[in-house]
Amino acid sequence: MDFSEEQIRRYARHIILPEVGGTGQARLLAARVLVVGAGGLGSPLVLYLAAAGVGTIGIVDDDVVDLTNLQRQVLHGTERIGMPKVDSAARTVASVNPEVRVVPHRLRLDAGNALELIAGYDLVADGSDNFATRFLINDACRLAGKTLVSAAVLRFDGQLSTFKAPGPCYRCLYGGPPDEDDAPSCAQAGVLGAMAGVMGSLQATEVLKEILGIGDSMSGSLLLVEALSMRFHKVSLKPDPACPLCGPAATIHDLSAHGVPVDACR
Repeated sequence: MDFSEEQIRRYARHIILPEVGGTGQARLLAARVLVVGAGGLGSPLVLYLAAAGVGTIGIVDDDVVDLTNLQRQVLHGTERIGMPKVDSAARTVASVNPEVRVVPHRLRLDAGNALELIAGYDLVADGSDNFATRFLINDACRLAGKTLVSAAVLRFDGQLSTFKAPGPCYRCLYGGPPDEDDAPSCAQAGVLGAMAGVMGSLQATEVLKEILGIGDSMSGSLLLVEALSMRFHKVSLKPDPACPLCGPAATIHDLSAHGVPVDACR
C-alpha cells in the first residue's frame, strides 16, 4: 500500500514498530470492526481504534447521551446531552482521525438483526453491559465464524477475553445468563469511571493484536483486573465439552433462543 505523506506522519509510531510496519498499518486501514455499545467500554475502545487507523468502525447503540454517562463515557461531552450516542461518537472520531469511516447503527441488537450486522465486519468487540446482549453476541459470532473480543467492568473490577474457534466461547465460561437479581448493572452497583477506561483500552489492544496477527491471543485465557489492589490475574479457560454452542453435541444452531429483543449497552 502506498501511504500519503500525512498517513506516514500520522502512523509513524506504528510503522517503526517491527511487529507492525507498513504492512500491519495497511491491515489496520483495511479492517472493519463492529463495536457494540458507545458507553463506558466503547468510548476508549472506539477512540483508540480510530487513532490507530482502523478503516471502518461500526457502532451499535440506540441510546442518547445522558448527564450520568459523562463520568466515564469519554466519547461524549456535556454539549451533546440528548444526542444519539452513535452520532456523538461519529463526531468525536472525525475530530480524532477524519479518514476513519464510522458506520452508525442506531438500533437495538436482537436475534433478528445480529447475524446480518456482524456479517459486514471482520471482528466484533463487545462493550455491552448486560448478560442477555453478551450471550446473543457470543452466539452470533460463533455461528458466523467471527472473532469476538469481550470486556466487562463493574465497580472496581474488570475482565477481558477473546473468543474464537477452536477455543472456548462465552458460554464455556458462564454457561447461561444469570438471574437479573444476581447480576446488577453499573446503574445499580456503580463503576469507577477510570476502570472503564482501563478495560476499554485493554480491549482495544486485543482488537489491534487480532487484526495484526501479533502477540499471544487472549483466546483460551481470561484476564481479571482488581483496581483496589491493582492486581492482574490471567487464568486459563478450557472449552466446555457440554457447551450447547461449541461442544461436540451442540444444540444451538441459530439465534431462536434469543427471540426477545434486548438493549444494546447504555
